[in-house]
Amino acid sequence: MHDGQLFVLAIIAMGIVGGIIKMSIRARHGYPLEDRQTRRNNRRNGFVDSGELEAQRKVELLSNENEKLVGQIGRLEERLRVLERIATDPAERVSREIDELRSRD
Repeated sequence: MHDGQLFVLAIIAMGIVGGIIKMSIRARHGYPLEDRQTRRNNRRNGFVDSGELEAQRKVELLSNENEKLVGQIGRLEERLRVLERIATDPAERVSREIDELRSRD
């Protein structure tokens, strides 16, 4: 064999060994074992990466939490308006409204 052929074979061997090391590291750390062709096929067939699913789930959870907090803020604003009205109204009117509320029970 010539030196050029040995050089090409050495490069190919390095690529194969590198791929094996990469796969073993991925397996050790729990990443899915897939090659370029599998990823390409998954994208073509509409399969979503697990990382993308996690991101979508986080967005959904944050949206739900946001809706809940917006509702809470609305209720707190209403309570604040009532407290402001009580604080600024004359004492006579407040006592009359309290008596009306007591008479309802």
